[in-house]
Amino acid sequence: MTTEKWQLKGDYFENCNCQILCPCVLPVAPGEPTEGHCDVAMAFHVSQGDFNGVSLDGLNFVFAALTPGNMGAGDWTAAYYVDQRASTEQRTALGRILSGEMGGPMGRWINLISDFKGTTYCAISYESEGSTRSVSIPGIMDFTVEGVRAGRRRGVMRLENVGHPVSRTLALARGIIGRYTDHGMNWDNSGKNAHYANFQWSWP
Repeated sequence: MTTEKWQLKGDYFENCNCQILCPCVLPVAPGEPTEGHCDVAMAFHVSQGDFNGVSLDGLNFVFAALTPGNMGAGDWTAAYYVDQRASTEQRTALGRILSGEMGGPMGRWINLISDFKGTTYCAISYESEGSTRSVSIPGIMDFTVEGVRAGRRRGVMRLENVGHPVSRTLALARGIIGRYTDHGMNWDNSGKNAHYANFQWSWP
């Protein structure tokens, strides 16, 4: 019997419409989003990835969602965007991972989604330099975030041991540009809460 397995390693960032600091990452009784609902996008760059021998190195994907209240309560409207450079084999592999079929964080997310808008294969530009992260999908998304520093000579502030699905350590950041429009969802999260981190997932 063959055991299917996968692993993804790389860089990620997100930008939501909450004021800094987003209540979802607070350790005690995470509360409602500061604006009453959550508009969020998470962008991922896979530096190393593998699904049953299919390489996923260098690919990008983005998750965008609207939640009407506390994220843990579900009822999300969500969509995926996957790098159009992915081959047929790579699209199948990423599709199985992102669907939650293969476990990992996506296996938990999928149970919270009530309105899935599908996966769009498109050009995704992902850039990471110093404390700045950016992603662009022509006609759909333009996001840039920058790390928040405690002072000019200090590094970016970080949150440790957080209950976050991507990483337990997150850099605290602020949205510089946060425009998204698709599937009837439209928002601008400029100036709002953001995070970034390295991530490393595997299953089983």
